[in-house]
Amino acid sequence: MLYLLLALVSLLITAGSFYYYVQSAQSLYIIVAILFLVATVVLGGLFMSGRVNKNEDIHITE
Repeated sequence: MLYLLLALVSLLITAGSFYYYVQSAQSLYIIVAILFLVATVVLGGLFMSGRVNKNEDIHITE
């Protein structure tokens, strides 16, 4: 659940940084937006990988 929260926070920071980049056209904001976008993808992947049930085998015919 923590990964989901961190992914959402980094997504908000990404959106805010991109908005400030569009308003001011400073390259610092686009760099921060790209870094937090990568963090969003990584944290979202960690959240989704933790949701997979690793204890129960699922057969192809089920």
